[in-house]
Amino acid sequence: MVQQLGQLPMGWLLTALLVFVVTTGFSVGRIRAERYLVSGGHKFHSRGNYHGYYVAMWGLLPTLLIAAVYVLFSQTAVFGLLNSELPEGFHTLSKAELQSYLEAVAGAAKTGGYAGADRIFATVTSRFLELSGSLKAATLAAMILAAIGGISYARRKVAPDFRARLKVERGAEAFLFLCAAIAIATTVGIVASLLYESLRFFAQVPVTDFLFGTRWNAQTSAEFGALPLFFGTFMIALIAMFVAAPIGLFAAIYLSEYASVRTRRYMKPLLEMLAGIPTVVYGFFALLVIAPGVRAAALGINSLLINIGVTSEPFLAAQPTSALAAGLVMGVMVIPFVSSLSDDVINAVPQTLRDAAFAMGATKSETIKQIILPAALPGIVASMLLAVSRAIGETMIVVMAAGQRARISFDPSTDLTTITVQIVALLTGETQFDSPKTLSAFALGLVLFLVTLGFNLIALRVVQRYREKYE
Repeated sequence: MVQQLGQLPMGWLLTALLVFVVTTGFSVGRIRAERYLVSGGHKFHSRGNYHGYYVAMWGLLPTLLIAAVYVLFSQTAVFGLLNSELPEGFHTLSKAELQSYLEAVAGAAKTGGYAGADRIFATVTSRFLELSGSLKAATLAAMILAAIGGISYARRKVAPDFRARLKVERGAEAFLFLCAAIAIATTVGIVASLLYESLRFFAQVPVTDFLFGTRWNAQTSAEFGALPLFFGTFMIALIAMFVAAPIGLFAAIYLSEYASVRTRRYMKPLLEMLAGIPTVVYGFFALLVIAPGVRAAALGINSLLINIGVTSEPFLAAQPTSALAAGLVMGVMVIPFVSSLSDDVINAVPQTLRDAAFAMGATKSETIKQIILPAALPGIVASMLLAVSRAIGETMIVVMAAGQRARISFDPSTDLTTITVQIVALLTGETQFDSPKTLSAFALGLVLFLVTLGFNLIALRVVQRYREKYE
């Protein structure tokens, strides 16, 4: 029985129990409030639903706390108990080897594929299931008792003069504050971890060598000059913006100023669907369609220049993967960032400015060029900066279509790499988190974070100035 409980997914059990607690608590609170109403002579401060919400809230709160403790510490507790019961032969294993063995046991317990394994592994897995089942049973029992206690406490509070609505609203406000605090704490934790690991890296590699070095060979922990990575990142992002900026802006102008209501209703959602396509699909398209086209065009240009005598050697590299192919497809991907935001900004320009321009005899095109675009320019610039931030952080398209060679080359038909691609390469496979190779990924992540943060802050500042001007 205990082993069978250990095999059950705890997520479904917790979800079912939480739904039951909320439903029961709400029913208990509402029924008790309605009894006062039926007896008559009582003037309630809050409606019956609020009393139900209050009781459900007190039943849910301690249950959630116990569930959170279980999710955070259950596996560690089971591993610790199991480790204390292992035979003495396991004590010769290193900490990493023992952790890997225990994780293999946990995986076999979930899939049930340990029956054909060796006797010791099967025995350890069976014991793991027993400990897991016992812990699940204890957790569920504690959650049920806590829910009963919370519901009983809140039920006694239900009375005609009890301000249940205010309590529920304060509880909702506390929940919203907790969500905001979690988001802020997550951001702070990410920045702190990046900064800590980056400082460890810079203790081994000078900052100047990292920022201004021109040779990158981190796989062998030999060279950590990240300038080629910065160059490749910004070059591909620049190519992407050469595609996204004009197309997105002109599409926004057409949708907001020229398109009919029916055309706009259909075209804008279709244009925004580009942002919903998975980046791996863009990567396949770039690799299979755009990259061969770019290579064929580069070979054609080389042949033309050689035939007319401009050069005797190929002018373009014409690599199978290239920065131009990745940049073109990435530009298509970020078009919705430019078009949608620019369209909203252009529509936000007061209609009185258009009417005044038309009253002075200006045509529609003159009004757009001389009135609307200058008025919407801060918001348009903000949309461009946000699109640049999105392009800089893209990984999959670059991995599949741009190559992974770290070098500085102004030839768009050659293969380049970016910061995000190198971060993936450095953290993939078996890694040691105290080696310069792995720590360099955190330094790259910190630089990427600071760059994108700078672009986002500039965009937010520009938007704020725009709002101050027209609101």
